[in-house]
Amino acid sequence: MSCRILVVEDEIFVAAEIEHVVTEMGHTAVGVVANKQSALALGPETDIALVDLNLEDGPTGIAVGRILAQIHGVTVLFMTANPSQLGKGVSGTLGVLAKPVGGKELKQAVEYAVAQHEKKKATPPRRLQLFNWGGGGALLA
Repeated sequence: MSCRILVVEDEIFVAAEIEHVVTEMGHTAVGVVANKQSALALGPETDIALVDLNLEDGPTGIAVGRILAQIHGVTVLFMTANPSQLGKGVSGTLGVLAKPVGGKELKQAVEYAVAQHEKKKATPPRRLQLFNWGGGGALLA
């Protein structure tokens, strides 16, 4: 199944590479945005979001991920060079992949996010840190 994927990244070359990989995999890139307002505007049209933490409007990625997941039902995967900023996770989101990320690893992470969105079993990539939401409390809520 083709998913609608939003890329939330302020570094244009990184964003362009992610968009290229997503479309090469047969998915639709809903948009490439670099700030909270633009990301949230595309929330209703998005199935999966790949979200950096530090955007052009500051460290708004955590709020973006939380709102997309909790309000719009988006499957959110954080991609950041600073995974420790997420602590134990963000309520309702999938996990975090530490940058830098190679093309193969990015494809595996997108495939995993798609499987989770479609409620299918899949094995996460080795470096993908999953957040544990087995009925526990909301972290960073």
